[in-house]
Formats: sequence, structure tokens, C-alpha cells
Amino acid sequence: GRPVLLLHGFPQTSASWAPGSPLLAQAGLRTYAPDQLGYSPGARPDDVEAYSAQNLAQVTADLMTALEIPVADVVGHDWGANVAWTLAAWHSDRVRSLTAVSVPHPTAYTVAYRTDPEQKERSGYIRLFWQAGKAEDVLLADDARRLRRMLAGSENATGVPEEAIEEYVAVLSAPGALTAALNWYRAMS
Repeated sequence: GRPVLLLHGFPQTSASWAPGSPLLAQAGLRTYAPDQLGYSPGARPDDVEAYSAQNLAQVTADLMTALEIPVADVVGHDWGANVAWTLAAWHSDRVRSLTAVSVPHPTAYTVAYRTDPEQKERSGYIRLFWQAGKAEDVLLADDARRLRRMLAGSENATGVPEEAIEEYVAVLSAPGALTAALNWYRAMS
């Protein structure tokens, strides 16, 4: 079937697409849901610049090339949506369609963040995420209590089971994993 590239966000992994992938396959589509840069032990660059939007889009285009996917329908959630938007901007010939889930276009978000006090307040957690070391300590303290709460707030409304939350926590608790995932935020500052 026609290829669909599914890009996850923070703090999820490719497993976040598990409930929807079979439905897309039943509709005749071929799905690809990779763990994005930083979420796999063999793909965790230390350099924050490796997580810039432009580099993440290039990594995604390179992955598409490696998988022999010349063009795909791209669906991104959260940070995956930002990668999808950037992929469409820098590699428009690779994107048949783009679906962004839960976030607006990056430019619209930036304008809202800079001009709307309510959006700035809602995005206050980002200032913590920019603090290397401190953010990791806060999110992983007390058996990752805050990370679990963050996941429960974003996931349980969609019916994702508790086991999935435990899987996400296990992935992000591995050495270097949470730092790599938070480097997405640090690259934007």
C-alpha cells in the first residue's frame, strides 16, 4: 500500500502508533513508525545541535531513502509534527500529505509563545526542559513520578494502557535516553 510515515513525540516512542497502525494497514496503507533520533541506544548523539529541526528533518529524509520510500504521507504527533512540518519545508518532494496531531505549525506556535501570555504560561515547562541535568533529575526523581504523571495526562485520555506508560518510562530511564529526548527542546532555545 501507499507508505505512511508516523513520527512520535515526547515523551512517547514509536509504540505510541501501535493502536492506529493496524487500522491504517486494514485501510490498505503501509506504515512505518520509527523511534526518532535519541530514542534508540544506537542513535543518541551527544551534540545538542544534532536535534535541530533541520537536522531531524534530514535524518527523516535519509531514513526514507534507506527504506526506499521516495514519498510518503507523513503524520506527526507533538515533536513528530514539528519534524513533519520541517520535512515538508526542506524536502517537499518527499511529502505527499502532512497531518500534524496536537500542535500547530512551528511559526504559529512561536508567535503565540512570544505574544500570548496564556500560551507562554502553558509552555512554562519548556524552561525546565532547557536546564540540562536539572530536568532529568526532576523527571526521573521518585521512580520517575513526574514523567509517569506527564505520560498519564497525555496518554490515558486516548486509552493507552498503563503497560505502555511503563514502556515509555523504561526507554527514557535508560542511560542517556532522557537527555537525548530533552535535547530536542534544548536545540530550539
